[in-house]
Amino acid sequence: MAKEKETTDLFNYDEDSIKSLDWKEHIRLRPGMYIGKLGDGSSPDDGIYVLVKEVMDNCIDEFAMGHGKTVELTIEGKTVTVRDYGRGIPLGKVVDVVSKVNTGAKFDSKAFQKSVGLNGVGTKAVNALSNYFKVTAVREGKEKTAEFERGFLIKEYKEAKTAEQNGTLVTFIPDESVFKNFKFHPEFLENQIWNYCFLNAGLKIVFNGKSFVSKNGLLDLLQRKTNEDEIRYPIIHLSGNDIEVAISHTNEYGEDIYSFVNGQHTTQGGTHQQAFREAYVKTIRDFFKKDYDASDIRTGIVAAVSVRVIEPVFESQTKTKLGSVNVEPEGQSMRQFVMDFLGKELDNYLHKNPATAEGLKKRIEQSERERKELSGIRKLANERAKKANLHNKKLRDCRYHLNDDAPAKGKEEFVAKQKETTIFITEGDSASGSITKARNVETQAVFSLRGKPLNCFGLTKKVVYENEEFNLLQHALNIEEGLEELRFNNVVIATDADVDGMHIRLLLMTFFLQFFPDLVKHEKVYVLETPLFRVRNLPGRQAGKQETIYCFSEQEKQAAMKKLGTKPEVTRFKGLGEISPDEFGQFIGGGMRKQLMRVEEGEHIQQLLEYYMGKNTPDRQEFIINNLKVELDTPVEAN
Repeated sequence: MAKEKETTDLFNYDEDSIKSLDWKEHIRLRPGMYIGKLGDGSSPDDGIYVLVKEVMDNCIDEFAMGHGKTVELTIEGKTVTVRDYGRGIPLGKVVDVVSKVNTGAKFDSKAFQKSVGLNGVGTKAVNALSNYFKVTAVREGKEKTAEFERGFLIKEYKEAKTAEQNGTLVTFIPDESVFKNFKFHPEFLENQIWNYCFLNAGLKIVFNGKSFVSKNGLLDLLQRKTNEDEIRYPIIHLSGNDIEVAISHTNEYGEDIYSFVNGQHTTQGGTHQQAFREAYVKTIRDFFKKDYDASDIRTGIVAAVSVRVIEPVFESQTKTKLGSVNVEPEGQSMRQFVMDFLGKELDNYLHKNPATAEGLKKRIEQSERERKELSGIRKLANERAKKANLHNKKLRDCRYHLNDDAPAKGKEEFVAKQKETTIFITEGDSASGSITKARNVETQAVFSLRGKPLNCFGLTKKVVYENEEFNLLQHALNIEEGLEELRFNNVVIATDADVDGMHIRLLLMTFFLQFFPDLVKHEKVYVLETPLFRVRNLPGRQAGKQETIYCFSEQEKQAAMKKLGTKPEVTRFKGLGEISPDEFGQFIGGGMRKQLMRVEEGEHIQQLLEYYMGKNTPDRQEFIINNLKVELDTPVEAN
């Protein structure tokens, strides 16, 4: 009876069931609603980088309003310090601005007309999710400082005289109980910093002593994202009131578009990016007076578009997708605004630069020829894929997807789930079986390959349709027409850590770089790290509590053996299938380790692929010999 009563009480709904959380408790209970996914810093969209961005955004807004041309960002270990030289927070409101939700100057459109943060949450979220948070405001020879721990005010200093320049200084340490085992990766921060500079010409950001400045805005951005000898015509750079674009084409497949709103990188696009895609197609058709297919016009495009919007509406607090239909309340539509600008400025540019227009025309006609050559096999392959999708044995799908429409109710939590959506690409039944049993069915899908995929270097896109596995994979990801409808935020290659597994990784990397490079450039592809060893002390053999340590390298194994004492049991995992589902859950959950697949600045994708995946040249043989490593088991003397 007691047990029955206990079960019934679980479903009671009365006054005691209703709880009110203050702002700190709510942010800490549902951090994903405010900063997206948490992570450990191994992905560029992990929460620790969002915390840095939220503080930096305020500095950028000051610059945009004409106050303070330099921002200093310093990261030492896990401590972040940001200093701007703007007007400084009004001294009487220093505590309120960083600890009271819906407090700030940005609710007054006159003060911050085209700001990124309009809801008064940003720095409060940083405060609540930090072990330690300190803010100092300097105005006209006086300063005011306050210190917090996890959002709680622990010390408020009196106003004091100072010789410091006006501005704001923020220092914080992310909470390790929220961001477990986190580590800042400078390359992700540098990319974020460059975006700020490209969008705010003349702004100087000093990161750990290194200065970042851009004089030419989006032109500099596109030059950094492309190689001069790989673009089909010189970069077209156009700017007007509240809009700037830069455009070129490469020989690659897909679309590579970087979009921004009020200085915010909208990684998931939105109304402004869609307006640009439509306006670009219409302008090109009108200029050449030919009804080119939209996909032929946009294939191989590399572009950046930035707009300034009054009171922008984003689809979530993380501001990665613009939802604004108009450029200002009751104003012109975003679609018409972008259409009018490109229709005039791009058309004028092409008339004045006939050589550029001719280079663009040749690229479009090349895409047209390739599309027509593929049309027959593509239609047949897509029909097969549709039938296979009804009972696709290769795909174990999940419930949430990146391209799903967010519901009106519970929108923030839904968007947080979308950020977590992941597809694991595995090889073999045993590996996919372990991941399938261990995965989170809400946000994690599994695609299983049969054996090694084809080396597709040097092949045309025809092979994507002729090869059944490649075709089903592109349909599972939904990337045939570009990244707009990508179904998963993270594409994770999960193979064994042996020679065959490494080879499969390389073959899949080649597939993505050859046919879907924009997926890699937009930092969506990862390689899963799984443990090589399990080290544990066994009951009866060693005194004390049984402990198991999973090790991802020989060094970690040696340290674990030393820690656990005399003759611990050491298991070497040769394949993913050897790891039980219960164990596997630990490696694809919150503590998942994964390496981002990145294309470094200045790297030529085709040259890279030719070197590693082309014919076996003497240069490559020499590289292998010079970089060959042999791991030896080192004996450990236990304490």
